[in-house]
Amino acid sequence: MRDFDEPDEAGLSVSAPKTWATGAPAVVHALRYALGQTSPKRTALTLLTINQAKGFDCPGCAWPEPAPGKRHRNEYCENGAKHIADEATSRRVTADFFRQHSVDELSRRSDHWLNQQGRLTEPMVLREGATHYEPIGWDEALDLLADELRALDHPDEALFYTSGRLANEPAFLLQLFARAFGTNNLPDCSNMCHESSGSALGETLGIGKGSVGLDDLHACDLVFVVGQNPGTNHPRMLSALEETKRRGGHVVAVNPLPEAGLLRFKHPQKARGIIGRGTDIADQFLQIRPGGDLALFQALNLLLLEAEDKEPGTVLDRDFIEAHTTGYDAFAERIRETSWDAVLEATGLTRGEIEQVHERVLASRSVIVCWAMGLTQHKHGVPTIREVVNFLLLRGNIGRPGAGVCPVRGHSNVQGDRTMGIWERMPQPFLDRLGREFGFTAPTKHGLDSVDSIRAMLDGRAKLFVGVAGNFVRASPDSDATERALRNCRLTAHISTKLNRSHTVCGRTALILPTLGRSDRDVQAGGEQFMTVEDSMSEVHATRGRLAPASPHLLSEVSIISRLARKTLTAGTETGADTAADIPWADFEADYDLVRDRIARVVDGFEDFNERVRRPGGFRLPNPVNERVFRTPTGKAVFTANDFTMLQAPEGHLVLQTLRSHDQWNTIPYAMDDRYRGIKGGRRVVLVNRADLTDLGLDDGGLVDLVSIWTDGSERRADGFRVHAYPTPRGSAAAYYPETNVLVPLDSVADISNTPTSKSVIVRLEPGREHAHHGVG
Repeated sequence: MRDFDEPDEAGLSVSAPKTWATGAPAVVHALRYALGQTSPKRTALTLLTINQAKGFDCPGCAWPEPAPGKRHRNEYCENGAKHIADEATSRRVTADFFRQHSVDELSRRSDHWLNQQGRLTEPMVLREGATHYEPIGWDEALDLLADELRALDHPDEALFYTSGRLANEPAFLLQLFARAFGTNNLPDCSNMCHESSGSALGETLGIGKGSVGLDDLHACDLVFVVGQNPGTNHPRMLSALEETKRRGGHVVAVNPLPEAGLLRFKHPQKARGIIGRGTDIADQFLQIRPGGDLALFQALNLLLLEAEDKEPGTVLDRDFIEAHTTGYDAFAERIRETSWDAVLEATGLTRGEIEQVHERVLASRSVIVCWAMGLTQHKHGVPTIREVVNFLLLRGNIGRPGAGVCPVRGHSNVQGDRTMGIWERMPQPFLDRLGREFGFTAPTKHGLDSVDSIRAMLDGRAKLFVGVAGNFVRASPDSDATERALRNCRLTAHISTKLNRSHTVCGRTALILPTLGRSDRDVQAGGEQFMTVEDSMSEVHATRGRLAPASPHLLSEVSIISRLARKTLTAGTETGADTAADIPWADFEADYDLVRDRIARVVDGFEDFNERVRRPGGFRLPNPVNERVFRTPTGKAVFTANDFTMLQAPEGHLVLQTLRSHDQWNTIPYAMDDRYRGIKGGRRVVLVNRADLTDLGLDDGGLVDLVSIWTDGSERRADGFRVHAYPTPRGSAAAYYPETNVLVPLDSVADISNTPTSKSVIVRLEPGREHAHHGVG
């Protein structure tokens, strides 16, 4: 095993951010990374198969593909190419590697170093009191896990966490296993990202997902891109926005940082993107203060009400409001209390900028609002998204072509996992259908989400953690508390493709269960299998791996879950005694069509699943909102009255937002550069407005520690960061996660959704000193 060097941040530098994204450099960077991971032949096979109708779905993000026949032969972005090269790497982590490296040593390595070791190849166990992982056979590993599950005093002492990498079929089986075992403890990555979106949309529109498709985006008159950075997090969105612009639509970008992809896009698959100037994306860029989006949309809604007052019947869609909504009067009364002075302070914008956006809205027949974590990860994230819905309802921009809500998911199947039942609070009708289909009574008590799962592990209410895909330790807030929580477990088990920080933070006993990647061929007793995913726009399609698996010892997630369920739900035990005979786990493992047959009978919208998903491009799930059917208690869309909220940092402090770099996928950095932001050679950097640096008496390039402060008087520290002048809004700062997750307390969460407030961390910057930083923040 090659021992890759830890990155050295001594040469970190920061220059002006780029003003355009992609073009030929993106192609070069993607190929360079891919060829550094594996052979040219393997690289070509993956790149020509990814996101094609008979290929595999890119795990990098949840942005949808165009319909078959309209897809480019290279239907992927720079980051998607890097991600799949990272999974298809020829590097391997073997038993020899674990003999050479103790868990303690691995815990002090960086996220980058751990990931670069390569694919996991065989099951490993860390036995109680041991210092090193050692090999273990599959039967022994699953027996060990099943025995620990059955030994729990109650099923609610177990946690089953998943990330959006999991496809629909194993997600359905995982939630079936957990509920047959007797618990709804199904935390997932959505708890920490888009839970605020689901909470707000479920309350106001009756369904917790977006309402638009790619055709809507192309045909839209005005698209808002709010609190997101598509150039890094879902770059293929830029192609869709380019099409919006080419058809005469306009884009308003709202974001604290001037992200390159929101300014200008050079499409690498078209001549104008290689030799031309490309396409200007944002017609107007609002550099808003973190957390100021609620105030912005309240101001826009006030302007719409006032415009209607001046010319009654010409601005608002009164027919739509009367026929399809409720709560308008209370909403309007609240909005008319909006103070412009407060709005301008909260947003950092001028009234002229906001009024210019208002004029664009008045000139547009159809409007879509897209958003990501810049809206969701605030204490007032849910009210902010409710106010976005208010904005769209006022002019009937819900439930018609070219208009609607578009929460952009950052993980490939996080929306599909929720559809399949990966949620601690699934509605009772779903649980009833599940129980009828498989002959058991599903538990009705709500389970634990991700944040509450950490609390439960800390206080001993949860004793066993199973992570299916993902990197729970680095995805979670309050890094120290999260690590204490997992170490407090009797057993931790991770079903994974590659090594990550979570494998080094162990319960008394720990298992690593290696699985197939999205790009790997999956052959079972019933022949070669495929799985399915659901993207951000409710399109469901097949995904088929094409590479030889990284090791003959790997099992698919379907196999692992099915075998574990058979060993755990044994007749005669207190748990699962009434379900063992009714769930054909062995048949499910052999033939995934049988899983899809059951999904079709349990999950709404999946009728004739096997037939429909075999059509090129799959099918789109129905969305009642697009028929102007709202599954709310009143049967109507709901206007909400939201209190004005403004983030205020004490004197000498800043509002910090955490973000990821361009060369990063979720918690894992692929390299130490952030090309579009002009950052090279390091990650422990905090970006601050130059005027704030002067006011704080700090030198550009100086070393600082970040200290977060909270209302309970507690403080948290992340040390050894370089502070650099950068075009951020006054009073704000930005730094990368997961290095800054340590600054976010477990109890600092969004109202209603319980999402960590990672985009609104109040910090002070203290002069720092050099530290060695590897595994922990």
